[in-house]
Amino acid sequence: MRKEKVFASEGYLPDETPTLGKLILYAIQQVIVMFPATVTVALVTGFQVSTTIFASGLATLFFIVITGKKIPLYYGSSFAYLTAISSMCAAEGFVKVDGILPTEAIQYAQFGIILSGLVSIAAGLLVRFFGSKAVEKILPASVTGPVAMIIGLTLAGNALSDAIPNVETATIESNLWIVVALVTLVSTILYSKYLKGFLGQLPLLLGALTGCLFAAACYLVADVNLFREMPAAALEASIWKLGDGSLFAVPAFSLPKVSWTAVAAIMPIAIATIPESTAHMYQLDIYVNNVAKRKGVNKKYHLIDLLDRNLIGDGICDMISGVVGGPAGTNYGENISTMAITKVFSTSVLVVAAIFAMVISFFTPLIQVIYGIPLAVIGGLEIYLFGAIAAQGIAIMIEKKVDMFSSKNIAVIAAIMVIGIGGNYAFGGNIPFFGSQIPCIAGAAIFGILLNLLLSIGEKKQSESEV
Repeated sequence: MRKEKVFASEGYLPDETPTLGKLILYAIQQVIVMFPATVTVALVTGFQVSTTIFASGLATLFFIVITGKKIPLYYGSSFAYLTAISSMCAAEGFVKVDGILPTEAIQYAQFGIILSGLVSIAAGLLVRFFGSKAVEKILPASVTGPVAMIIGLTLAGNALSDAIPNVETATIESNLWIVVALVTLVSTILYSKYLKGFLGQLPLLLGALTGCLFAAACYLVADVNLFREMPAAALEASIWKLGDGSLFAVPAFSLPKVSWTAVAAIMPIAIATIPESTAHMYQLDIYVNNVAKRKGVNKKYHLIDLLDRNLIGDGICDMISGVVGGPAGTNYGENISTMAITKVFSTSVLVVAAIFAMVISFFTPLIQVIYGIPLAVIGGLEIYLFGAIAAQGIAIMIEKKVDMFSSKNIAVIAAIMVIGIGGNYAFGGNIPFFGSQIPCIAGAAIFGILLNLLLSIGEKKQSESEV
């Protein structure tokens, strides 16, 4: 990999490596932005948090190796699978205890997650044998752009609920909670706009630190503690602890058990992650080549040509995560947003971030530190990150010159946006469809793909007759 150069202030390309000090700080920043969504998925589903963090790091390392160190993506837990796992647990009669699923329930889910990886692998093989043009017909920018937008916009509620406490009567604590979120958000934005050089590439890390320092000031001055504690159940599930586990505890790894109920519930959801992952590749291709142009690098980074490796890598990562006891996932829009904001696309940074995540999962004090980050700080970061994901969807359509006067494109974009966002508002994220609960992102993506294919029938013949 190429070492740091004079144009480091313009960012880092995938094959460039920052100096050690910068490398560590960039990696910490990537871990911080990965943490909220990945841990939230674990908390909502009832998976073990430490195992989930370890799985994300391990899968990321495998992904970077599988893709030849050419695609800078971080693998984390996906929100698309929340309902599938919940429905599987309901069908099998499993109930969370202290917020954590019984080990047997996680083992059944693991089996479904492992087989769901086959869906992405199959999609990647189709791309390899029939070319990316075939995928572009199925997943054009008029589909991937809106899908990226609804991914960010449907998470807007999560961001605000973390940033603003839901209380009927305002208290000192609720007011300071909002202030901490605002301090985090505004400081992060200001850092990203006005800081230059090295510090300008650490806005999210600096924003998180600013929010935590302000929360600490609130505790010292107003005696309002916004910091959190790690639940006892998380430590009790460890498969081995050093002493009482207060320093070192091995994550709660488990082996999968056969469950066709889990397969039926979880495996189809992988279809939704394919357009999401494809959209991420379009985003990366645009932003990486823009950095290369600004740095004057006479090299074209054809990342979209690696779409087959990306999809195959996604599927293998699902299998790896499923084997050790982590949730199903995909490459992370939050980390892409961070790279887009900081212009640091070095795969070396993501390798170090993955290693950090794995190390953190074993050391209880580090897990406690991450658990301790105030939810207000996380909410402030999420407002910026989730909004950036949606904005990148717009960037895809602009870059690919999507014709917004085309009746076909308008219909496809409109359907995806309304189903995706409307399903989130009207039904809480899962659309009731002939007795089944379909995740709104999955439903919107699948409907958009089918509608685009339907409206494309006869399109070539029509253009030839016009000529």
